[in-house]
Amino acid sequence: MGTQPGQGALSAVSARPAAPREPDWPTRVYRFADKTLMIVELEIWKLRRDPTELVTRAIQPMLWLLLFGEVFSHIRAIPTGNLPYLDFMAPGILAQSVLFVAIFYGISAIWERDLGVIHKLLVTPTPRPALILGKALSAGVRGLSQAVIIYVLALVLGVRINWSPLAIGGVLVLVLIGAALFSTFSLIIATIVKTRERFMGIGQVLTMPLFFASNAIYPISIMPGWLQAISRVNPLSYEVDGMRALMLSGGTSAFGLSIDFAVLIVITGVLVALAGRLYPHLVT
Repeated sequence: MGTQPGQGALSAVSARPAAPREPDWPTRVYRFADKTLMIVELEIWKLRRDPTELVTRAIQPMLWLLLFGEVFSHIRAIPTGNLPYLDFMAPGILAQSVLFVAIFYGISAIWERDLGVIHKLLVTPTPRPALILGKALSAGVRGLSQAVIIYVLALVLGVRINWSPLAIGGVLVLVLIGAALFSTFSLIIATIVKTRERFMGIGQVLTMPLFFASNAIYPISIMPGWLQAISRVNPLSYEVDGMRALMLSGGTSAFGLSIDFAVLIVITGVLVALAGRLYPHLVT
């Protein structure tokens, strides 16, 4: 029997393997989360091998609470409403400690580039945002250790802490988000300056203005107008505000907890997306 015209071509087309189907969005989300958690696990493994950083980072917030906090509690120079100054200050020092851990996180990326680690990561199928988010969340794990230290020290100093599990959970979430935000910001700086010397200089310049231009150790209401405007666009102010409302017994939020969380989450999302695009530039 003769072959009909075009029948052979049709058979050849039908014999070709079907193009792979695009995974549905739940599968893509699962894969993204899996890759992100793999990066977190890798970073935690490195931290377990050398935990000295956590100990050294704990010294500075302890000094702030023990020296600065105790002195200003006695002289009562800063109006804090119904809160004792040490209570007012404790959430701010927790946020400061998270900031100091996260803001220098970018230097580890420069070390990894020099060791060839980033080159290996970039050739894997792991999405760039998953790489960034994984590193950001691992910075949050470092921040959680600071939270434990501050809570213990605050308890010893008589700070009236809200021990509600929901409130403590909210503080820990803020620690994770705050560390993720500032560590991602740090990675963006690292992709731009690309050297350890430049990065350390810029990190030192940024840390103190971020801290002092926030509500960490004094209320926004006593600042001059220009500093109030800066403080209201400083993400650290929203982290401190949320921590103050959740960490303290009788604490309140000046901006509103929903605003605090929303601002931090949105800024973190934008920074993760931006860092994902800039991350490959670190090796060029």
